[in-house]
Amino acid sequence: MLQGFTASTRPEQGPPRLAALREVMAQEGLAGFLVPRADAHQGEYVAPRDERLSWLTGFTGSAGFCIALMDRAGVFIDGRYRLQVRAQTDTDVFTPVPWPETKPADWLRSSLNEGIIGFDPWLHTAEEIARLEDGLAGSGIALRRVENLIDRIWADQPPPPQGKVSVHPVELAGETSAAKRERLAQVLREAGQGAAVITLPDSLCWLLNIRGQDVARNPVVHGFAILHDDARLSLFIDEGKLDADVRAHLGDVDIFPAGTFGQALQALPGPVRVDRATAPLWVADQLSSDAVWGADPCILPKARKNAAELEGSRAAHLHDGVAMAEFLCWLDAQPEGLTEIDVVKALEGFRTRSNLLRDISFETIAGAGPNGAIVHYRVTEGTNRPLRDNELLLVDSGGQYADGTTDITRTIARGTPGQEEKAAFTRVLQGMIAISRARFPKGLAGRDIDALARYSLWLVGQDYDHGTGHGVGAFLSVHEGPQRISRLSDVPLEPGMILSNEPGYYREGAFGIRIENLVVVQDAPALPGGDARAMLDFETLTLCPIDTRLVVPDMLSLGERAWLNAYHARVAKALAPHLGDAARDWLHRVTAPI
Repeated sequence: MLQGFTASTRPEQGPPRLAALREVMAQEGLAGFLVPRADAHQGEYVAPRDERLSWLTGFTGSAGFCIALMDRAGVFIDGRYRLQVRAQTDTDVFTPVPWPETKPADWLRSSLNEGIIGFDPWLHTAEEIARLEDGLAGSGIALRRVENLIDRIWADQPPPPQGKVSVHPVELAGETSAAKRERLAQVLREAGQGAAVITLPDSLCWLLNIRGQDVARNPVVHGFAILHDDARLSLFIDEGKLDADVRAHLGDVDIFPAGTFGQALQALPGPVRVDRATAPLWVADQLSSDAVWGADPCILPKARKNAAELEGSRAAHLHDGVAMAEFLCWLDAQPEGLTEIDVVKALEGFRTRSNLLRDISFETIAGAGPNGAIVHYRVTEGTNRPLRDNELLLVDSGGQYADGTTDITRTIARGTPGQEEKAAFTRVLQGMIAISRARFPKGLAGRDIDALARYSLWLVGQDYDHGTGHGVGAFLSVHEGPQRISRLSDVPLEPGMILSNEPGYYREGAFGIRIENLVVVQDAPALPGGDARAMLDFETLTLCPIDTRLVVPDMLSLGERAWLNAYHARVAKALAPHLGDAARDWLHRVTAPI
């Protein structure tokens, strides 16, 4: 099994750990200490060694942070985790704080008259610290760089990851590493910058056409790099991760021990580009006045998938669609008695049958009934719930294949769903269809189209507290920036960008609904009578039926119904030749026009 079901934290572990942290804070003369989710690479998913937030608080979500003071400790979480944080932490000592509605500086001002707040400069970006300092200006509260206090009290902290690096073939990458480096070096030369610092693991992997095993579910490697304006690259990495084949692939890349990164930064002639939104503040500290702020040069090129990467993603979605169809056919045939863990194990089994799966792309979410309302629910032996008749089952899952990364959510009817659930499902479906059918002018960002997914819900006073879509990598991170479909995203959407399309609706204590396909931005064809305006639209990559037992057909417009029927016809045509007899018959039934 790839996924386990043992809870990694318990609420009762938090209070004594918080007490130990406060003892060290007192020794250092600190009134508080910042404990982020992030690691030194600012990745959303972190290695066991870097799970400091969950070790201290019990909260295992992929976003959030804690501000520990002497008399209170706030755990800042966004709308995805409002239910989860209450279940995983001891709320007698940890106070959930809605974020970003509540700014950390405002919370500190209301909680503390004066004092020093310590932070580890490896775990916070320059942008983050500057924003917090601006918010605290004029108060009696100041920030101080300190060594990590959690590391001082975490007696059995795991060692740094030592996953082996592998070569990502150019046939799948679509461009050699040398060509990428030369292309980005030209950007540096045009900007008058002598070098750029690369700290994001997926940027490093993309630039060098390598993949790693340092973070579960995401095939990335921990390391740092300096890209020079003459296309030379200095790589700082634990050299035990590199075998002879990888070294041969890296060719003229200069390889140095990870511990020499700071010395190399200090010796760099400026100006040196540093991404203030993703690089740890520690990096800028080493460069001093030689640092200039600029986006990681890999981020946008990595997001704009080339033809080979898109073909790989289409192939990965075909593999995954076959597994999903076999799984959903199996699920429909099962009598009562299944549990959420049974569902996760079965889906994993169908995905591994092809021998193409490298890993799941995140821990599978299988939420039955009220557990479906926990947006990032992870089933454990303690929370495992049986599937009951007349309840909804939400399954959000994905796979890592050598040719691409998948992420799909389906909400499934068990028995006879209620009318309220069906109406809510249909509204969510209308939002997903609206994004799928969208045409929009070039230059618009995710925030400009996010409302399309919410409109049907808004009409009846409903909404959801997460973004509509995130970027997805090419056999890389399942959550990839900078592209998003979100009220907060101002990054223009460009051809080749892969995003999720996943509106939802959640009723606490009752049910959760989410429908998710992956889409890729593409140039839209001109329309007769249209302006000569460059437009974009989406190609849907995901191939999997949507449960029409939950659809109220009369709520759909003619255009929405036509889209759904055309999508199901395409799914049936693509998947049927690869399915067993039972799944093929099932597929033809569930994709019949409505």
